[in-house]
Amino acid sequence: QVHLAESGGGLVQAGGSLRLSCAFSGSIFSMYRMAWYRRAPEKQRELVATITSDRSTNYGDSVKGRFTISRDNAKNTVSLQMNSLKPEDTAVYYCNAVWGLGHDFWGQGTQVTVSS
Repeated sequence: QVHLAESGGGLVQAGGSLRLSCAFSGSIFSMYRMAWYRRAPEKQRELVATITSDRSTNYGDSVKGRFTISRDNAKNTVSLQMNSLKPEDTAVYYCNAVWGLGHDFWGQGTQVTVSS
């Protein structure tokens, strides 16, 4: 069973930076497409960024140019570097791992709060 553990959330002022990490265990990390999603209060879950097993990346329009997703297959981790943070980036950020059909796992989430 895959287990995902996010870390790195916190409170930051607008314009600041945070780096989120997600530790993966329980399967072969390099096979999985990894992603970060977020959910702000009273809003739907939003895709933030994805990275495939061959390191192709994709970003949500609201974070392009500010956020960078990366993965370290040796350490079984995926990270999200968030720069130029805005109050509207405030949300719970979730790590997601997907491989094929029926292999879709989520972490518990980490809170990011950006003050104005």
